[in-house]
Amino acid sequence: MTDLRTTVVVITHNRCPELLRTLDRLAELPEKPPVIVTDNDSTDGTASAVARHHPDVRLLRPGRNLGAVGRNLAVRQVDTPYVAFCDDDSWWAPGSLSGAADLLDRYPAVGSVTARILVEPDGTEDPIVKELRDSPVPRPDWLPGPALGSFLAAATVLRTDAFRAAGGFHPRLWLGGEEELLAADLAANGWWLTYADDLTIHHHPSAVRDSTLRRAHGIRNTLWFTWLRRPAGPALRRTLHLARTVPRDTASLRAFAEATAALPWVLRERRVLPPEVEARLRSLEPAQRDSTARSYTG
Repeated sequence: MTDLRTTVVVITHNRCPELLRTLDRLAELPEKPPVIVTDNDSTDGTASAVARHHPDVRLLRPGRNLGAVGRNLAVRQVDTPYVAFCDDDSWWAPGSLSGAADLLDRYPAVGSVTARILVEPDGTEDPIVKELRDSPVPRPDWLPGPALGSFLAAATVLRTDAFRAAGGFHPRLWLGGEEELLAADLAANGWWLTYADDLTIHHHPSAVRDSTLRRAHGIRNTLWFTWLRRPAGPALRRTLHLARTVPRDTASLRAFAEATAALPWVLRERRVLPPEVEARLRSLEPAQRDSTARSYTG
């Protein structure tokens, strides 16, 4: 069942045991996909462990922590039509990469397909899955699944050329909600984003994470995306909603301060989305306001 249409890209930082488990699972896949790992300046022996246990994996060592931009670095090396992302604590289920490639082969206007996420060790569905499955975004009749306004990088297969044409992940966003801006730009370029319930990725959340810092980056990046791409009215509504609902603590204050301090470059790069893409995002606003899976916690 070897299927070389898709390259798997993984970014990692100081999670050597989790990464080795993920690489073990990827090596067992019947598709036998090529794998590229960007080691974001780990200091726990990650690079030597990967070279020793998985010599077939292409290992990139940029020498500093690039965050999500480590994926951009890896995609430069990709020579397959599709690229699948996963994190160092997640892995694709057997057959799912081929299933995603089949879907992308069959529907040339689909730019990305996001899989169902099972949280390990219990194999329960991530709460975000219901929101993906019940997405309110209007969709054309031909689209094989629900239309999405964004995607989850750790559970998505994309067209390599579409990713490159959209510019990849923005370097200023670094990590934490970095997908929203890229997803909007993919849609602005004419691509549809969809969810496929028959594809699966497993996620075993690592205990090695700074959830408070990730929350601060998520709030900041949400504000930046909103100000970069949304019209004035929706941007103001979303900004005020965040101000009312995020935890009232130092992390949230820092997020708003960092976002505001960057207004000069945000205004320079601001490019409002086409009306049809903005309409998709507006359709998501009630679900975003009521979401528990997307709440800023930590």
